[in-house]
Amino acid sequence: MSTLDEAPAAWQEQQPSGAPAARRNWRETIIETVIRLCGISAVVIITLIFLFLLKEGAPAFMQVPIRDLLGVRWYPIEDMFGLLPLLVGSLLVTIGAVVIAVPLGLTTAVYLGEFAPLWLREILKPVIEVLAGIPSIVLGFLGWVALAPLIQAAGAATGLTAFTGAIILAYMALPTIISITEDALYAVPKEYRDGALALGATQWQTIWRVVLPAARSGIVIAVMLGVGRAIGETMAVMLVTGNAANIPAFGLGAWFQPVRTMTATIAAEMGEVAQGSLHYSVLFAIGIVLFLITFVFNSLATRFIGGRSRRRGGQI
Repeated sequence: MSTLDEAPAAWQEQQPSGAPAARRNWRETIIETVIRLCGISAVVIITLIFLFLLKEGAPAFMQVPIRDLLGVRWYPIEDMFGLLPLLVGSLLVTIGAVVIAVPLGLTTAVYLGEFAPLWLREILKPVIEVLAGIPSIVLGFLGWVALAPLIQAAGAATGLTAFTGAIILAYMALPTIISITEDALYAVPKEYRDGALALGATQWQTIWRVVLPAARSGIVIAVMLGVGRAIGETMAVMLVTGNAANIPAFGLGAWFQPVRTMTATIAAEMGEVAQGSLHYSVLFAIGIVLFLITFVFNSLATRFIGGRSRRRGGQI
């Protein structure tokens, strides 16, 4: 028999037997099933959370008129449940945190990913990630004893203001924004940078016009997670914002007045109300509003990322 005739038999001898292949398929089936169950369980858990909030908070929407829920006074002792001061307080603190954290986080990530030497990056990246593990109550206490006196000394009537809360929340959001943005920049292929530099672009032009647009999806996710941390934070803002349920005067001075956020209201008053009371239901109604705000924000970010991916795919 010739060598060519012997080749198929030798090739068949080198192939794995049916048992290892079946074992691999069995393992892959288990892994796929576990992943599918994890995804389904996440959806089920979120759905159950929303249904529980709806069950406990629905009486508030049925017993309190909408015009009263949108009122300007929060005074539960007299059955005044105006949510507008809480919405304004949450909005001020969140916007202030975003204005501080996003530019600082993006510039830091660009420095780590594009300019910092490797040895310095290997030191700074873990340090920044460790900062995310500091408990919020510790940061709130530091803001109360250290940051608030500085703001008051700068001319504010009190150091417990929306601006103080914005600084603390920005600090808490920075590790998430920096870490994920830096990973997104690192994922941009090196060929993109080399091609732009070969065409005569400077390093700054390459970063601004090539690297950042290519990493935009990851940057949006980083900002989304950072803002989500700011929206949902409770203990830190409860310590440093003054817990005053009023609408501050419009203008730049609004950030230097005490406010109260929706999350702080739930944490401060949930333990003092009777289960099943109207006040109890209104606090759960606040939770529903927070849930819907977070859901809308995440949906817009996901739609933005998906829209850009479809447009990019269409161009290719």
